[in-house]
Amino acid sequence: MTMRMAPQSQRGAAAVELALLFLPLFILVMGVVEGGRALHEYNTLAKSVRDAVRYQVTRSPSGSDSDTLVARCLALTGSAAVSGSSCSADPLLPGLQLSMVSVCDRVSCASTHQLQPTGRGVVNLVSVTLSNYAFQSMVPFVMPSITFAPVHATMVQPL
Repeated sequence: MTMRMAPQSQRGAAAVELALLFLPLFILVMGVVEGGRALHEYNTLAKSVRDAVRYQVTRSPSGSDSDTLVARCLALTGSAAVSGSSCSADPLLPGLQLSMVSVCDRVSCASTHQLQPTGRGVVNLVSVTLSNYAFQSMVPFVMPSITFAPVHATMVQPL
């Protein structure tokens, strides 16, 4: 003999099951979204640093400070437009500042970027580095805010 429960004793069971399922799914989805945002911001930084070093290798090693500023603005804003001693355009990402971008070649960083002998002669290395950029999470209880390791690119400058 089987007992049947009264219909009113099952009221709300579906709502409770949905709530128990919804919370972990919400946390998972928000984690994926925040991870995607962090990856997008890192990729933006990496591409802008590559663009800046590509520009800088076309300039002479003893180039002017304006050439270095243009390269730094490329890394900061994605634009070569400068205004005086600062960049004309807005930063690519929130919290990104010109002080986070550095450019090194054999003149500006003589201790680390001396002419390098290779099998095909001597080369000059040019590096652009973006340091201390902090990714700000919108849901820190799912994914905390993080500070990216320095993003840098180095290329050979023709002599």
